[in-house]
Amino acid sequence: MEQTRQDAVRRYGNLPGIEEREPLALGLFMPNCSYGYSITTYKPVPDDWTYESNVKIARAAEAAGFDFLFPVAKWRGYGGKTNYLGTSLETMTWAGALLAVTERINVYSTVHVPIFHPLVAAKMGATLDHISNGRWGLNVVSGWSEREFGMMGIEVLPHDERYARTEAYIEIVKGLWTCEPGSFDYDSKWYRIREGWVMPQPTRRPHPPIANAGVSEAAREMVARLCDWAFIALPSLEATADVTADIRGRSGRYGRSIKCANYPLVVWTETEREADAERRRILENMDREAAENWARGLMPQSGSFDNFTLEMFAMGGGGLPIFGTREQVAEKLDQLYRAGMDGVLMVFLSYYEDTVRFATEIMPLLRQLGTIRG
Repeated sequence: MEQTRQDAVRRYGNLPGIEEREPLALGLFMPNCSYGYSITTYKPVPDDWTYESNVKIARAAEAAGFDFLFPVAKWRGYGGKTNYLGTSLETMTWAGALLAVTERINVYSTVHVPIFHPLVAAKMGATLDHISNGRWGLNVVSGWSEREFGMMGIEVLPHDERYARTEAYIEIVKGLWTCEPGSFDYDSKWYRIREGWVMPQPTRRPHPPIANAGVSEAAREMVARLCDWAFIALPSLEATADVTADIRGRSGRYGRSIKCANYPLVVWTETEREADAERRRILENMDREAAENWARGLMPQSGSFDNFTLEMFAMGGGGLPIFGTREQVAEKLDQLYRAGMDGVLMVFLSYYEDTVRFATEIMPLLRQLGTIRG
C-alpha cells in the first residue's frame, strides 16, 4: 500500500503541504430517488429510495464515521423501463427529517434556482441549521432540465445566463444569512430584495456551506468566487489533477480557498474478475431509453458532460466508475485525494450493505494510506 501511495504522488503530483491537508471527507450521494444512480434495470435493492431506507443508510454512514450526505433534486422521471429518478423525496424536507434522527453527520439539501426563491431558501436553510446545530449545507443547482421545468411552465435560460442568475441567487442567500436583518437590499435582472429579513440567522459561521456542481467555464468562475465546495463530474481519474488545480487557481485569484468533491460509483468484490462482471451487468441492463433522455437533456444544457458517452451516463449517472478489489478501490480513492480532491460523494449499488462493508473493508486501508484518519 505504501508503494501505491508513492506511485500516486509521482503520477498526480503532491499538493503543497499535503501532509497538513484535512483528510479525505467521505460522503454518500444518497438514494433519495428511485433507481439512483445507475441508469440500468440491474438494481440489487430497488426500493432504497424510501424514507425508511434513507434513515437506515444515514445512520449507518454516521456510525461508520462518514462526513456528509448529499441528495439529488428531481421533479420528474426520465422514462424507459425504470422511469429513472421518477419517484423522489424532496430535499429540504428530506434533510430536515434526516437531521432530526442523526447527531454528527452533515446533510445537504439540493435546490433548483428557478423553483425556490432565494429568500425562501435562505429561511428554510436557517431553520435546518437550527434543527441540526449547524450540520446543514446547501447545494445550489442552476437548473437545466426542460423535461422537469417545462411541466411547471418555467423557461430554461441559456447556460451562461443561468449561471449569472445563480450568482445573484447565492449573493442574496449569503446576504440574508450574514447582514443585519432588515438591512439587506439587492437589485438584479432576476431578483429585487428590499429590507431582506431572515431570523433566526444560521448558527454556522460565517454561513452554512454552499456547493455547486459544474465544470463549465461559467460554473468554475462562479464556484471560485462564491461557493465553498465544487462538486465535480470527472470523465476519468487522470483528469482530476488538472480540474482541481484550475478551480483552486481561480479561487485563489479571488483571495478564497474552496474544496473539491466528485462522485464516484464505487464497487468492490473479492476479485477483479467479479468486479468486471458487476460492470458488465450494469451495462448489459442499461435502460437505453432513460439514458438517452437523460443525455439528450443534460449534454446540450449543462456544459459539464460534453465528453461523456451513453455508457458513462449509465454508470452512476455520470459518476466516475471505481471498480476492483478492496485494495484497488482504496488505492483509487487515495489517488483522487492526492490529485486534489477533498471529498467523495460515493454512489453504491446496495447502499446500506455497502456502507457497512465500506467501514470494515475499505476504511482501514484508507487509514493505512493516510487518506483518512481516526
